Amino acid sequence: MEYPSWETLPHERLSPRSDTVGRRLAVLRRLAHPRPDDPETGPVSVVVAPVRSVLQPQVKGLGDLEPVALRGGQRADLDEIVAALAAAAYARVELVEKRGEFAVRGGILDVFPPTEEHPLRIEFWGDDVEEIRYFKVADQRSLEVAEHGLWAPPCRELLLTDDVRTRARALAEQHPELGDLLGRIAEGIAVEGMESLAPVLVDDMELLLDVLPEGAMAVVCDPERVRTRATDLVATSQEFLQASWAATAGGGEAPSTSARPPCGPSPTCGTARASWT
Repeated sequence: MEYPSWETLPHERLSPRSDTVGRRLAVLRRLAHPRPDDPETGPVSVVVAPVRSVLQPQVKGLGDLEPVALRGGQRADLDEIVAALAAAAYARVELVEKRGEFAVRGGILDVFPPTEEHPLRIEFWGDDVEEIRYFKVADQRSLEVAEHGLWAPPCRELLLTDDVRTRARALAEQHPELGDLLGRIAEGIAVEGMESLAPVLVDDMELLLDVLPEGAMAVVCDPERVRTRATDLVATSQEFLQASWAATAGGGEAPSTSARPPCGPSPTCGTARASWT
Protein backbone atom coordinates (compact mmCIF):
# COMPACT_ATOMS: atom_id res chain seq x y z
CA MET A 1 0.00 0.00 0.00
CA GLU A 2 1.07 3.56 -0.65
CA TYR A 3 1.37 5.94 2.30
CA PRO A 4 1.00 9.38 0.68
CA SER A 5 2.32 12.63 2.10
CA TRP A 6 0.29 15.76 2.76
CA GLU A 7 0.03 18.32 -0.01
CA THR A 8 0.67 21.03 2.60
CA LEU A 9 3.62 22.00 4.77
CA PRO A 10 3.22 21.42 8.55
CA HIS A 11 2.83 25.12 9.45
CA GLU A 12 0.50 26.17 6.61
CA ARG A 13 -3.10 27.08 7.33
CA LEU A 14 -4.23 24.50 4.82
CA SER A 15 -5.63 21.05 5.52
CA PRO A 16 -4.62 17.96 3.54
CA ARG A 17 -7.29 16.59 1.21
CA SER A 18 -9.72 14.09 2.68
CA ASP A 19 -8.76 11.40 0.17
CA THR A 20 -5.09 11.76 1.18
CA VAL A 21 -5.99 11.51 4.85
CA GLY A 22 -8.27 8.54 4.23
CA ARG A 23 -5.57 6.61 2.38
CA ARG A 24 -3.06 7.34 5.14
CA LEU A 25 -5.44 6.27 7.91
CA ALA A 26 -6.39 3.12 6.00
CA VAL A 27 -2.73 2.08 5.96
CA LEU A 28 -2.25 2.88 9.65
CA ARG A 29 -5.42 0.98 10.59
CA ARG A 30 -4.32 -2.10 8.66
CA LEU A 31 -0.89 -1.94 10.29
CA ALA A 32 -2.33 -1.64 13.79
CA HIS A 33 -5.47 -3.81 13.52
CA PRO A 34 -5.48 -5.99 10.38
CA ARG A 35 -8.52 -8.18 9.72
CA PRO A 36 -7.27 -11.53 8.38
CA ASP A 37 -10.75 -12.46 7.10
CA ASP A 38 -11.00 -9.45 4.78
CA PRO A 39 -8.53 -8.81 1.93
CA GLU A 40 -9.67 -5.17 1.74
CA THR A 41 -8.64 -4.45 5.34
CA GLY A 42 -6.24 -7.31 6.03
CA PRO A 43 -2.51 -7.36 6.81
CA VAL A 44 -0.14 -5.18 4.78
CA SER A 45 3.03 -6.73 3.37
CA VAL A 46 4.71 -3.65 1.87
CA VAL A 47 4.26 0.06 2.58
CA VAL A 48 5.62 2.44 -0.06
CA ALA A 49 6.18 5.97 1.27
CA PRO A 50 7.88 9.11 -0.07
CA VAL A 51 10.51 10.65 2.20
CA ARG A 52 8.19 13.54 2.98
CA SER A 53 5.63 11.25 4.65
CA VAL A 54 8.44 9.47 6.52
CA LEU A 55 9.84 12.75 7.88
CA GLN A 56 6.63 14.40 9.01
CA PRO A 57 5.44 13.62 12.56
CA GLN A 58 1.81 12.59 12.89
CA VAL A 59 -0.66 12.34 15.75
CA LYS A 60 0.08 9.28 17.83
CA GLY A 61 -2.44 6.45 17.75
CA LEU A 62 -4.11 7.19 14.41
CA GLY A 63 -4.16 3.47 13.67
CA ASP A 64 -6.49 2.97 16.65
CA LEU A 65 -9.20 5.21 15.19
CA GLU A 66 -12.06 2.91 14.29
CA PRO A 67 -13.56 3.30 10.80
CA VAL A 68 -17.31 3.27 10.38
CA ALA A 69 -18.00 -0.22 9.03
CA LEU A 70 -21.24 -1.82 7.84
CA ARG A 71 -22.15 -4.96 5.93
CA GLY A 72 -25.34 -6.18 4.31
CA GLY A 73 -27.55 -8.07 6.76
CA GLN A 74 -25.98 -6.38 9.78
CA ARG A 75 -28.11 -4.70 12.45
CA ALA A 76 -27.18 -1.08 13.20
CA ASP A 77 -28.85 2.04 14.53
CA LEU A 78 -28.93 4.70 11.80
CA ASP A 79 -28.67 7.56 14.29
CA GLU A 80 -25.55 6.01 15.84
CA ILE A 81 -23.95 5.58 12.42
CA VAL A 82 -24.70 9.22 11.55
CA ALA A 83 -23.15 10.35 14.84
CA ALA A 84 -20.07 8.19 14.19
CA LEU A 85 -19.61 9.67 10.71
CA ALA A 86 -19.89 13.21 12.10
CA ALA A 87 -17.32 12.37 14.80
CA ALA A 88 -15.01 11.04 12.06
CA ALA A 89 -15.08 14.49 10.40
CA TYR A 90 -17.50 13.62 7.59
CA ALA A 91 -19.60 16.60 6.46
CA ARG A 92 -23.39 16.18 6.34
CA VAL A 93 -24.84 17.53 3.09
CA GLU A 94 -28.06 17.37 1.10
CA LEU A 95 -26.45 15.58 -1.86
CA VAL A 96 -23.18 13.63 -1.72
CA GLU A 97 -20.73 14.87 -4.35
CA LYS A 98 -17.27 14.76 -2.79
CA ARG A 99 -15.21 12.43 -0.65
CA GLY A 100 -15.75 12.96 3.05
CA GLU A 101 -19.48 13.73 2.73
CA PHE A 102 -22.63 11.88 3.79
CA ALA A 103 -26.37 12.43 3.41
CA VAL A 104 -29.47 10.91 5.01
CA ARG A 105 -32.85 10.58 3.33
CA GLY A 106 -35.34 8.55 5.32
CA GLY A 107 -33.85 5.07 5.66
CA ILE A 108 -31.14 5.67 3.06
CA LEU A 109 -27.61 6.70 3.98
CA ASP A 110 -25.17 7.90 1.30
CA VAL A 111 -21.48 7.98 2.23
CA PHE A 112 -18.39 8.83 0.17
CA PRO A 113 -15.37 7.32 1.96
CA PRO A 114 -12.06 8.95 0.95
CA THR A 115 -10.64 5.55 0.01
CA GLU A 116 -13.37 4.63 -2.49
CA GLU A 117 -13.69 5.45 -6.19
CA HIS A 118 -17.48 5.78 -5.89
CA PRO A 119 -19.76 6.68 -2.95
CA LEU A 120 -21.91 4.03 -1.31
CA ARG A 121 -25.65 3.91 -0.67
CA ILE A 122 -26.80 1.97 2.40
CA GLU A 123 -30.48 1.07 2.56
CA PHE A 124 -31.91 0.41 6.02
CA TRP A 125 -35.07 -1.52 6.85
CA GLY A 126 -35.61 -0.53 10.44
CA ASP A 127 -32.30 -1.41 12.13
CA ASP A 128 -31.30 -3.91 9.43
CA VAL A 129 -28.83 -3.03 6.69
CA GLU A 130 -30.73 -4.34 3.69
CA GLU A 131 -28.28 -3.52 0.89
CA ILE A 132 -25.08 -1.58 0.19
CA ARG A 133 -24.40 -0.43 -3.37
CA TYR A 134 -22.08 1.98 -5.12
CA PHE A 135 -23.66 4.88 -6.98
CA LYS A 136 -22.57 7.53 -9.47
CA VAL A 137 -22.06 11.09 -8.32
CA ALA A 138 -23.11 12.54 -11.67
CA ASP A 139 -26.65 11.12 -11.85
CA GLN A 140 -26.97 9.46 -8.40
CA ARG A 141 -27.87 6.13 -10.03
CA SER A 142 -27.03 2.93 -8.20
CA LEU A 143 -24.25 0.66 -9.45
CA GLU A 144 -23.11 -2.81 -8.39
CA VAL A 145 -23.38 -4.22 -4.90
CA ALA A 146 -20.43 -3.39 -2.62
CA GLU A 147 -19.45 -6.91 -1.56
CA HIS A 148 -17.13 -5.73 1.23
CA GLY A 149 -19.71 -3.24 2.54
CA LEU A 150 -18.90 0.18 3.96
CA TRP A 151 -15.45 0.85 5.43
CA ALA A 152 -15.09 4.56 6.10
CA PRO A 153 -11.92 5.78 7.86
CA PRO A 154 -11.89 9.30 9.36
CA CYS A 155 -11.37 12.25 7.03
CA ARG A 156 -9.04 14.22 9.31
CA GLU A 157 -5.96 13.30 11.31
CA LEU A 158 -6.96 15.71 14.08
CA LEU A 159 -10.41 14.95 15.47
CA LEU A 160 -12.20 17.48 17.67
CA THR A 161 -12.46 15.45 20.85
CA ASP A 162 -13.36 17.04 24.19
CA ASP A 163 -9.69 17.07 25.18
CA VAL A 164 -8.62 18.80 21.95
CA ARG A 165 -11.34 21.43 22.36
CA THR A 166 -10.35 22.09 25.97
CA ARG A 167 -6.71 22.60 25.01
CA ALA A 168 -7.69 24.89 22.15
CA ARG A 169 -9.73 27.03 24.52
CA ALA A 170 -6.78 27.38 26.91
CA LEU A 171 -4.33 28.15 24.09
CA ALA A 172 -6.63 30.82 22.65
CA GLU A 173 -6.12 32.84 25.84
CA GLN A 174 -2.32 32.45 25.68
CA HIS A 175 -2.03 33.18 21.95
CA PRO A 176 -4.62 35.80 20.96
CA GLU A 177 -3.04 36.09 17.50
CA LEU A 178 -4.43 32.60 16.82
CA GLY A 179 -7.77 33.30 18.47
CA ASP A 180 -9.80 32.94 15.28
CA LEU A 181 -8.40 29.47 14.59
CA LEU A 182 -8.32 28.19 18.16
CA GLY A 183 -11.71 29.69 19.00
CA ARG A 184 -13.49 27.73 16.30
CA ILE A 185 -11.64 24.54 17.24
CA ALA A 186 -12.75 25.07 20.86
CA GLU A 187 -16.35 25.29 19.60
CA GLY A 188 -16.00 21.98 17.78
CA ILE A 189 -15.85 23.50 14.30
CA ALA A 190 -13.40 21.88 11.88
CA VAL A 191 -11.43 24.69 10.22
CA GLU A 192 -8.93 24.82 7.40
CA GLY A 193 -5.38 24.40 8.64
CA MET A 194 -6.17 23.20 12.14
CA GLU A 195 -3.78 20.27 11.65
CA SER A 196 -0.89 22.73 11.93
CA LEU A 197 -1.65 22.98 15.66
CA ALA A 198 -1.82 19.22 16.27
CA PRO A 199 1.47 19.06 18.25
CA VAL A 200 0.06 21.32 20.98
CA LEU A 201 -3.48 19.96 20.90
CA VAL A 202 -2.61 16.28 21.45
CA ASP A 203 -0.40 14.42 23.92
CA ASP A 204 2.15 12.86 21.57
CA MET A 205 3.37 12.73 17.99
CA GLU A 206 5.08 9.82 16.23
CA LEU A 207 6.65 8.90 12.90
CA LEU A 208 5.57 6.34 10.32
CA LEU A 209 8.58 4.21 11.23
CA ASP A 210 7.32 4.04 14.83
CA VAL A 211 4.15 2.17 13.81
CA LEU A 212 5.73 -0.49 11.60
CA PRO A 213 5.71 -3.99 13.06
CA GLU A 214 8.69 -5.13 15.07
CA GLY A 215 11.32 -6.60 12.78
CA ALA A 216 10.06 -4.78 9.70
CA MET A 217 12.71 -4.05 7.07
CA ALA A 218 13.16 -0.53 5.67
CA VAL A 219 14.55 -0.23 2.15
CA VAL A 220 15.69 3.18 0.87
CA CYS A 221 15.61 3.49 -2.91
CA ASP A 222 18.25 5.87 -4.29
CA PRO A 223 19.61 7.02 -0.88
CA GLU A 224 21.46 10.06 -2.20
CA ARG A 225 18.35 11.39 -3.91
CA VAL A 226 16.29 10.76 -0.78
CA ARG A 227 18.88 12.58 1.35
CA THR A 228 18.85 15.55 -1.00
CA ARG A 229 15.07 15.65 -1.04
CA ALA A 230 14.93 15.55 2.76
CA THR A 231 17.38 18.46 3.01
CA ASP A 232 15.33 20.46 0.50
CA LEU A 233 12.14 19.82 2.48
CA VAL A 234 13.71 21.15 5.66
CA ALA A 235 15.07 24.22 3.87
CA THR A 236 11.77 24.93 2.12
CA SER A 237 9.83 24.63 5.35
CA GLN A 238 12.23 27.03 7.09
CA GLU A 239 11.93 29.55 4.26
CA PHE A 240 8.14 29.44 4.39
CA LEU A 241 8.17 29.98 8.15
CA GLN A 242 10.54 32.94 7.90
CA ALA A 243 8.40 34.45 5.15
CA SER A 244 5.31 34.04 7.36
CA TRP A 245 6.95 35.90 10.23
CA ALA A 246 8.15 38.62 7.85
CA ALA A 247 4.56 39.06 6.71
CA THR A 248 3.46 39.22 10.34
CA ALA A 249 5.90 42.05 10.99
CA GLY A 250 4.22 43.92 8.13
CA GLY A 251 0.75 43.51 9.62
CA GLY A 252 -0.18 40.07 8.32
CA GLU A 253 -1.41 37.02 10.24
CA ALA A 254 1.00 35.18 12.50
CA PRO A 255 1.93 31.69 11.31
CA SER A 256 0.59 28.76 13.27
CA THR A 257 3.39 28.12 15.74
CA SER A 258 3.96 26.57 19.11
CA ALA A 259 6.36 27.02 21.98
CA ARG A 260 7.72 23.50 21.49
CA PRO A 261 8.72 21.29 18.57
CA PRO A 262 6.17 18.67 17.52
CA CYS A 263 8.40 15.66 18.08
CA GLY A 264 11.16 14.23 20.19
CA PRO A 265 14.90 14.08 19.59
CA SER A 266 14.68 11.98 16.42
CA PRO A 267 16.83 13.49 13.63
CA THR A 268 14.06 12.71 11.13
CA CYS A 269 11.86 15.40 12.65
CA GLY A 270 13.71 18.24 10.94
CA THR A 271 10.92 19.15 8.53
CA ALA A 272 8.45 19.77 11.32
CA ARG A 273 10.96 21.43 13.63
CA ALA A 274 11.79 23.95 10.96
CA SER A 275 8.12 24.92 10.88
CA TRP A 276 7.74 25.70 14.58
CA THR A 277 9.29 28.15 17.04
